[in-house]
Amino acid sequence: MKLLSQKQFKDVEEEQVTLQPEEPEDMWHAYNLIVVGDRVRGHAVRKVNLTNGGTGATQSERVHVDLTIKVKSLFFDPAASSLRVSGTVCSENEYAPLGSHHTLDLEVDRPFTLIKAHGWDSVAREALTQGLGDDRNRATATIVMQEGLANICLITEFRTIFKARVDHVVPKKRDAAATQDAGIKKFYEKTLATLLRSIDFGAPRPLLLASPGFIATDFKEYIAQQGRDKSDKILTSVAKQATVIHSNSGHMHSLREVLKSPAVIAQMRDMNFTKEAQFMDNFFELLKRDDGRAWYGSHAVTKAIADGAVGPGGGVLLINNSLFRSNDLAVRKQYVALVDKVKLDGGETRVLSSDHESGQRLKMLGDIAAILNYPMHDLDEDEEEADAQSEVDRTRHEEDDVGMLDSVI
Repeated sequence: MKLLSQKQFKDVEEEQVTLQPEEPEDMWHAYNLIVVGDRVRGHAVRKVNLTNGGTGATQSERVHVDLTIKVKSLFFDPAASSLRVSGTVCSENEYAPLGSHHTLDLEVDRPFTLIKAHGWDSVAREALTQGLGDDRNRATATIVMQEGLANICLITEFRTIFKARVDHVVPKKRDAAATQDAGIKKFYEKTLATLLRSIDFGAPRPLLLASPGFIATDFKEYIAQQGRDKSDKILTSVAKQATVIHSNSGHMHSLREVLKSPAVIAQMRDMNFTKEAQFMDNFFELLKRDDGRAWYGSHAVTKAIADGAVGPGGGVLLINNSLFRSNDLAVRKQYVALVDKVKLDGGETRVLSSDHESGQRLKMLGDIAAILNYPMHDLDEDEEEADAQSEVDRTRHEEDDVGMLDSVI
C-alpha cells in the first residue's frame, strides 16, 4: 500500500492519511485499519434524479463523485479481496444530502482518505506500518534462474513482488572450459550482488532457489563459499536458509510450478504466523502445568498486566484483532491500553488474526490470554466472587418477588 499524503490539523486532534492500495493483499490491511466511527473519503458512483429544465421530465443518471462517509459497517471478501464500507454521508455534497446512506467500494489503484476522529492509537499505527511495508511477515526471497538468467522476487502471504531481473551472457559449452567457468562465476557474482541489493537479509529469512539442472545447487554452493572466504555471517546464513527446488526454466512463469512443490508448500505454511502458533503452543503447555503462569480471559489478564506480571523475562500478551474492531469505543481503548502497558513494561505483544488457526484457538479462550513472567495464583477469584454475589442477589431478588406476589394474593 502506498501513502500518498498525511495531514495533521492544528485546531482539532485529527490526522488524516490518503492511501492507495496497490495489490489485492492491501485490501486486507485496509480492512484492519478502518473501524466503525471512522470517516472515509473515496470515489463513488451514485444514482441521482435529474430534471430537464425545458421539458420538466425527470431521468435517472449515475454520476461519479467523491463522498465522505461516517463508517457504520464493513464487509470484506477474502476470496475476491473486495472491501465495502457502508455509512452515512457526513460532508455536504450536491448529489448526496447529509445523513443519507452510501456504500463505498474500495478498490486496488483507487486512493481513499481515512480520518480517525478519536486519533490514531498505537495499534492503528502498527497496522498502518504493516500495511505500508512491502517486506512484511518475513516474506520468502525467491530466485528462479537458468544459465545467464535470474528473476528475483519476494513471496508474501498473499502476493509475489518482482524485485529484479539479471541477464548475463554465458559462453557456450563449445568455448574453452576456462572461459565458460569464468562466465558462470561472473553470472553468479552479478546475481548475488543484485539479490543483496534488492532484499534485506539483516534478519534471517527463507530463500528458494529454483532452476533446471544444477544451476541453483551450484549457486547455493557459491553463496556458501563467498561467506567462508569473506567471513560474512549474513552470506553464511543466506546459504543455510536456502532451499533448492527444480523448475523447467528461469522465467517467471515457472514460479507457479515452484510454488506447487510439496517442500515449498510446507515451508510457506510454516512461515505464516509461526511465532503466534509457537506462543499458543507454549501457552497451552503452561496451562496444562497449572503453575500460575498461563491465564486467559479479560478479567484475569487485565489484573496480571496491572500487577506488572506481563513484562520482561518471558511475559507475552496474546490478543485477537477482533477486539480492536469493537463498535464500542471504550472497549477498543481498554484493549489498546493493555497493549501499551505491556510494551511499556518490556513485555511482548502478539496481535493474532481471528481468521487464522492460532486466532481461532485464542477465540475459545475469550480472545485474550497472557503468559506471565512469574507465577500468580487466584487471579480469577474476584471474578468468581462477583459471579457468586450476583447469583445470590438474583436468588434474593426472586424470593422478594415471590413474597410480594404472596402478599398481593
